Amino acid sequence: MEHEKLNYVEFAAKDLAATKAFFSAVFGWQFVDYGPEYTAFDNQGLEGGFYYAEMASQTANGGALLVFYSDNLEETLEKVEGNGGQVVKAIFTFPGGRRFHFVEPSGNEFAVWSNAVV
Repeated sequence: MEHEKLNYVEFAAKDLAATKAFFSAVFGWQFVDYGPEYTAFDNQGLEGGFYYAEMASQTANGGALLVFYSDNLEETLEKVEGNGGQVVKAIFTFPGGRRFHFVEPSGNEFAVWSNAVV
């Protein structure tokens, strides 16, 4: 932990079990449950958790976008789709890289980026 640096992030999740299963399968996350309505993750570059609620964070509604890095963007995209994620923006380029956006089973939007193909 560093003074005045981001340390933790929380997301709403309407289906905690499906969200946990998705992030475990795609990104190898492990969770610690704190009762039936909260689960936490750590060692992912930023610690955080999911709390039960019928809401979701999406950029179209002004939600923040957390972005994963991948050494193999297409492989990560296949894992996302194969484990219940829905791609909402197909792979596109931007200065310095490529990325795609997806929503996980509870509806929260994330992105994955990779360096530009040389």
